[in-house]
Amino acid sequence: MNLRLLRILWVVARYRLDTLVPLDRLPALLRLAFRLSPLRLLPVGRHSRGLRLRLALEALGPIFVKFGQMLSTRRDLLPPDIADDLRSLQDQVPPFPGDQARALIEEELECAIDSAFARFDTVPMASASVAQVHAARLHSGEEVVVKVIRPGIDRVMRQDIALMYTLARLMRLVPEARRLRPVEVIADYEATLFDELDLHKEAANTSQLKRNFKNSPLLYVPSIHWPLTRRRVLVQERIYGIPVADMASLEAQGTDLRKLAERGVEIFFTQVFRDNFFHADMHPGNIFVTRDKPDDPQYIAIDCGIVGSLTREDQDYLARNLLAFFHQDYYEVAALHIESGWVGEGTRANEFAAAIRTVCEPILEKPLKDISFGQVLLGLFQTARRFHMEVQPQLVLLQKTLLNIEGLGRQLYPDLDLWQTAKPYLERWMKERAGPRGFWASLQKQAPELSRQLPELPVLAHQALSRVEGERRQRHQQVETLQHIDRHLARAGRNTRRLRLGALVLALTLAWQPLWQWAEQQPWPVLAGAALGVILLAWR
Repeated sequence: MNLRLLRILWVVARYRLDTLVPLDRLPALLRLAFRLSPLRLLPVGRHSRGLRLRLALEALGPIFVKFGQMLSTRRDLLPPDIADDLRSLQDQVPPFPGDQARALIEEELECAIDSAFARFDTVPMASASVAQVHAARLHSGEEVVVKVIRPGIDRVMRQDIALMYTLARLMRLVPEARRLRPVEVIADYEATLFDELDLHKEAANTSQLKRNFKNSPLLYVPSIHWPLTRRRVLVQERIYGIPVADMASLEAQGTDLRKLAERGVEIFFTQVFRDNFFHADMHPGNIFVTRDKPDDPQYIAIDCGIVGSLTREDQDYLARNLLAFFHQDYYEVAALHIESGWVGEGTRANEFAAAIRTVCEPILEKPLKDISFGQVLLGLFQTARRFHMEVQPQLVLLQKTLLNIEGLGRQLYPDLDLWQTAKPYLERWMKERAGPRGFWASLQKQAPELSRQLPELPVLAHQALSRVEGERRQRHQQVETLQHIDRHLARAGRNTRRLRLGALVLALTLAWQPLWQWAEQQPWPVLAGAALGVILLAWR
């Protein structure tokens, strides 16, 4: 891990990433430290700052590349030149040699490439942080893509995760950072990241997402070719859509960008609330748009290695929170946060509601282009710190996905009203969930289990009553035992007092003559003290 840390520091120095830090926003002491840093003696080089950042992230490996991918979707938070350079991280990471990919595929399939495919292109179509993709054709004539995991990537990822754990444990030493629950967040991220290395899981996720959107005009998911899919190799139907980030091509074919942006929001909320199964890596490199029907555009989603889901409780709390935000009912938002345990039980709902109102009121009922999300996030962080709000690790993946969706919507149609697009969907979902239709659907879902248990209800009821009666008898026996112990202790106490008093009387009787002679010679204070001692000995 020490070697990995040294490599990270070397890459930072090599590409002079210190020059990207806005010194004017730092405290005076840190600003002085940066100005006196020995890194300033190194040449910056001829590359632009965006290219230097991209090359550094590529050199550091998949975890850093994923961070760059997320940044690339937020052009509102980055200077345009940096965002343009980071965009290539979505699908243009430097590939590993095609011959190496070919050998790895043959090792996984345990057969020659020519036996599995009628044609296999050694030059990759695209390359990302974890895997790269090659075009191929099956012997049946179907065009497919072959995804193969980068060799040796798990070792680098484990080193980075170990380093992140060390930093997280150091953060826990700072009281203010504990509410961020850094170790729990890293643990969730670790599980998600290593799931992405198992292409069997990605294939299963893809099949599930395809079933969820079967015959949907919103989203198309390509089919998996299971006979040739392995842990490090995935074979999938080839698609021919337009990359969602290719605005020139989308505009050239006359795509209805407003409808496309609104459908992106609808897809997100459908996955989260209807299916409770959402694609959690929705950066532009994984999203395409169909070429037919530009007036009724349909998304195409690939790379389902990272998916998320919520518990029923978190799902309900999240929906009710969002609806309360849309209705500007900040007291309800505060009450829900307290009820769900996301803030401490001692939090006063009216104070929390006032703080949330101050942050959120300026952003509602505005198009995305008019919202300063930097200020909003800063305000929310300050509110969270004031009320000791803890980070919820189970929601971090959802928040990351929402950031990607919001960045995509801003790029496609800046005038998109996120609130008005999402509000009707959530209201309809809550009505279906809590209304007669939701009750009937829940009853139908549970009907097989209920029908199985119905004949057993008399037996179960008898068993329950027997358990209640047994517990009642057991409690009665416990009470009687405690009462018996109390009576025994009381008798023992009385016997002890009698024994102590008898011993004292006997001792005084036997020693009466010497004591009387001794008492005649003592002053009255000594005699009073002796009498008090006798009284205390005879006392309980």
